[in-house]
Amino acid sequence: MSNPGEADVTPITGPDSGFQQLAAWLEAGAKPLRQFRIGTEHESFGFRHHGYAPIPYEPDGIRKVLEFLAVEEGLQPILDQGNIIGLVGDKFSISLEPGGQFELSGGALDDLHETRAEIDAHIRRAHRVGAAFRIGFAPLGFHPTARRDDMPWMPKSRYAIMRSYMPRVGTRGLDMMLRTCTVQANLDFSSERDMARKMRLAYRLQPMATALFANSPFREGKTTGLLSNRAHAWLATDDARTGILRCVFAEGFGFERYVQYLLDVPMYFVYRDGKYIDVAGRSFRDFMAGKLEGFVGQRPTIGDFADHATTVFPDVRLKRFIETRGADAGNPAMLVAQPALWAGLFYDDAALEAATRLTQHITYEDVLLMRFAVPERGLETEVSGCLLRDLARDVITIADDGLRARARLNVSGEDERIYLEPLHAIVEGAPTQAEHWLGRYAGAWHGDTSKIFNEAAF
Repeated sequence: MSNPGEADVTPITGPDSGFQQLAAWLEAGAKPLRQFRIGTEHESFGFRHHGYAPIPYEPDGIRKVLEFLAVEEGLQPILDQGNIIGLVGDKFSISLEPGGQFELSGGALDDLHETRAEIDAHIRRAHRVGAAFRIGFAPLGFHPTARRDDMPWMPKSRYAIMRSYMPRVGTRGLDMMLRTCTVQANLDFSSERDMARKMRLAYRLQPMATALFANSPFREGKTTGLLSNRAHAWLATDDARTGILRCVFAEGFGFERYVQYLLDVPMYFVYRDGKYIDVAGRSFRDFMAGKLEGFVGQRPTIGDFADHATTVFPDVRLKRFIETRGADAGNPAMLVAQPALWAGLFYDDAALEAATRLTQHITYEDVLLMRFAVPERGLETEVSGCLLRDLARDVITIADDGLRARARLNVSGEDERIYLEPLHAIVEGAPTQAEHWLGRYAGAWHGDTSKIFNEAAF
């Protein structure tokens, strides 16, 4: 979402010509291959060293942490009604999810070696903060011990609107907001055709990604029979703005069809004069027609549309780049493996073509079935008569070839394939992160889930 003061105030001209205007705004994100970049966003749960409780905003909580980092690193605070709710650096920003989860929104970087360096820098930041405040940060997909009511709420105005609206449209929306953490990769496209091909491939493979990166087998201190409680929570969040988009699988999918989808999703808010105005459930189409209740006679801006585009949460989201969103947050190696997988598939033409051919038989209905099965069955989920593990093995091999072709070397002369090593190990039988924690729970932890905090922390 645009930060206050950053919105594009270009008016949307009206319901008809405005529709093409919005499609053109998305299309303006297209870049030539040489300008393709990799962006990574990842979240983690803060916890007290003593007792492992979540960290409130104040007193002696998140506000002080942000103020400390602002001074120590010279970062620009982001304010909401006088409360510091994020920080902006040179190529990155730090923001707060509703339950105080720390999110690093990384820069648009040239290669995965830079991504790994960015993650390592964030880990050092977490260590400095931890030493100063006696807290830690654990990148896990779902909070392993806290009840929903145990989680704090951050003072971000848009979250107050969502908090009120979520229970009206699903049973797990507040869990999604408060008790989940993810890692996502942001990648570029060169044209409408390239965007459509990448979106379709990414949707077909999101259940596979969920299975590979599963890292949330616990809820409220107990096992649940699930490998990804995060993915399970998303199944009952808000069907109007989450999940798998049928339109992506349709012949002729492009920017205009995605705009149509966005305009059909109910709004959350309109941002005006430094305030978020609650319009939850109302229609952006009405806004474009000058008929939005409370804004009759007013028309939205491109900035309003850009804000609205951030309030949809499908498993793959299109803005002026493509976001792959189906993975639990995880350990540092897995945080970089997620963008490595997608960069390997997306950023080499031969790899993209091979992955497209491999998955072209997977239908929209297949993906829906996998999405509901994967939180429990993981890589043992079936697709078209074979196990998802077997599909993943082939896909990771293709991604490996794509990264080899990119030939981006680090100072040791290694290319980006090194970041896929954890995924190769998993498809050959090594435990996923969730399976590893379940083994610790049944063994050395003797059923004490709280031990995960020290072992999973940065």
